[in-house]
Amino acid sequence: MPQYGRPSVDTANPGNYTDQVGGSANIYQTIDEVTLDDADFIRSPLAPSSSVYVTKYSSVEDPLSSVNHVLRTRYAKSAAGGAQVNLVVQLRQGYVNEGTPGTLIVERTFTNIGEAFTTDAYTLSGAEADAISDYSALYLRVVATQV
Repeated sequence: MPQYGRPSVDTANPGNYTDQVGGSANIYQTIDEVTLDDADFIRSPLAPSSSVYVTKYSSVEDPLSSVNHVLRTRYAKSAAGGAQVNLVVQLRQGYVNEGTPGTLIVERTFTNIGEAFTTDAYTLSGAEADAISDYSALYLRVVATQV
């Protein structure tokens, strides 16, 4: 039976991300939905410069398998300004803070993201999945940069 780790807490927000209405508390709740909902989302500050946001995933049990580990990400940029924005999405284990970011499991880079919401569903390789040793300590780290 599939398991889904979902954002469960705002772990670090040194990049000053907000929710879609400008709020900064519990913004993980705008990206933790079971059913896809583009009406709520997190956003980086305007003209982001390596702006970071980190959320902890809810715990899942070790599936005792190296297959079918999928990292799903949905992203877009605002049409305002038309600037190029690049996005880096990381799955990390054991993140504490930016000085102690834990183990990088996988990193996805999206260059010049578009204005329409796009879904990326990346299936981890066996080696990437095997690098996970604690399924209760997984984090999503996002970095947005205007070029």
